[in-house]
Amino acid sequence: MKDVLRVVTLTCLVMAGIGPWISSGYAEPYELSKNDVMDAKSLKSTEVSLFGVKLGDSEATALDSLVNEKIPGIKVEQEALFIFLLDQRKPTGPMAGVRIQDGKVDLIFINNRFSYKTRGIFRNVLNSESPDDVRKLLGQEEYGDENVMGAILAYDKQGFVINYLGKDVNVEFSPLR
Repeated sequence: MKDVLRVVTLTCLVMAGIGPWISSGYAEPYELSKNDVMDAKSLKSTEVSLFGVKLGDSEATALDSLVNEKIPGIKVEQEALFIFLLDQRKPTGPMAGVRIQDGKVDLIFINNRFSYKTRGIFRNVLNSESPDDVRKLLGQEEYGDENVMGAILAYDKQGFVINYLGKDVNVEFSPLR
């Protein structure tokens, strides 16, 4: 009986130590500037965050995280519905940002200028040489359009769209449809 009790106690201690580790791995959002998520199939736009801002967050949260917090190497500009993040080294245009409608974040976007800050699979997407390279990373899109100018690859079930225009690659994250 003592041995059974000892095994049960040991099992409970192990599970108590492993349980939080397992659940935190799955509950954490994919922070574009920190996490090395490489499994595109399991990724959903609702799990993506840009410097702590997620889809559905309030305007106040977005302003707090992106405008009021100083992010090293990034210049922040607010213009109409958008909060743009620009590279301080070369502020030629936004490299990332969010759109706010009806008081909530409804779009997060990044482009190839943000690739040096991005981690995980989207760093590779932003540095892709062709739409086929994107497909190798993310799988076949649900629908899209490809022509001589570029390609649009829509992954609606996961909540993002890739706009591939030669060296300009944009990723837009929006709520799941």
